[in-house]
Amino acid sequence: MNSSKKILVTGGAGFIGSHVVKRFIKNYPNYHIVNLDALTYAGNLENLKEIESASNYTFEKGDINNVDFINNLFKKYNFDAVIHLAAESHVDRSILGPRKTIETNIVGTLNLLIAAQNSWKDNIEGKLFYHVSTDEVYGSLGDTGFFVEETPYDPRSPYSASKAASDHLVRAYWHTYDLPILISNCSNNYGSFQFPEKLIPLFIHNVKNNKELPVYGDGKYTRDWLWVEDHASAIETIFHKGKMGETYNIGGNNEWKNIDLIHLLCDSMDEILGRNPGASRELITFVKDRPGHDRRYAIDATKLKNDLNWEPSITFEKGLKNTIQWYLENEEWLDNVTSGEYKKYYEKQYEGR
Repeated sequence: MNSSKKILVTGGAGFIGSHVVKRFIKNYPNYHIVNLDALTYAGNLENLKEIESASNYTFEKGDINNVDFINNLFKKYNFDAVIHLAAESHVDRSILGPRKTIETNIVGTLNLLIAAQNSWKDNIEGKLFYHVSTDEVYGSLGDTGFFVEETPYDPRSPYSASKAASDHLVRAYWHTYDLPILISNCSNNYGSFQFPEKLIPLFIHNVKNNKELPVYGDGKYTRDWLWVEDHASAIETIFHKGKMGETYNIGGNNEWKNIDLIHLLCDSMDEILGRNPGASRELITFVKDRPGHDRRYAIDATKLKNDLNWEPSITFEKGLKNTIQWYLENEEWLDNVTSGEYKKYYEKQYEGR
């Protein structure tokens, strides 16, 4: 039986965070999971309907940039661990408005580190600050090679620069203050409950509605794709088995050029929707490239496999079909997100209690 723990999950109403929260709630009844989320545009409590009444779950609405709120939260719950996912995570948004990205991803992380250090200074035994990061901190690869945990950082956008800075801060707290930390850097996630500004849910939505599919540049930008359920499983494994102070890369072993992925998505949707083969490909429209667009990311997750015996459970083709099917079967969720109606869920469920 797992010992009792109070765990703060930041960003737990977001895409990845909601999958992590649900996994921990279901698999560890002795853990009390406190989900902290500011419910900005990407935080959606509808993602957590199935566990919102669980006895070992509490939701707290708040901002990691609010120092007093964070300090009081640590005093209120006396957390044993933090799984830190809260972030401004969209590259395009960071280019248009970098200040918010910097404040949340760097200063917000610092606020949590300070609160954890102050809370745990008299008893560090069994405590953990787990910081969830991205492969984008490593910069861009050529046609060959892979990111490993020792790859030098070379961020190219305000978003990746902010995540690189927060990674360095977390490591600094390990070296300077002996704060027990873990870091993981993951590749592109996909799956259910993803906000439809990201490529796969956006294109599923657009194909369904016969809208243009905007493809940056020549479409040959390459990414490794990680099914979000596999990412949550990796976080679970690292949280329980990771070696303190270490970094683990999490990849899906699914490297795809954007245009090849989009062709696969279009063809899969034509099949599912009963359209003529090739019909959805006609929606593809090439648009002006994004500034600072990294050419290729590829993760080497050998360390995670060798040290902690974790590897992805699903191929991209299988995961993509599952994901398409989920979005088509959950049109109400997608419509609520794209229309902004999802924001009313918090008011209905929590305000006035």
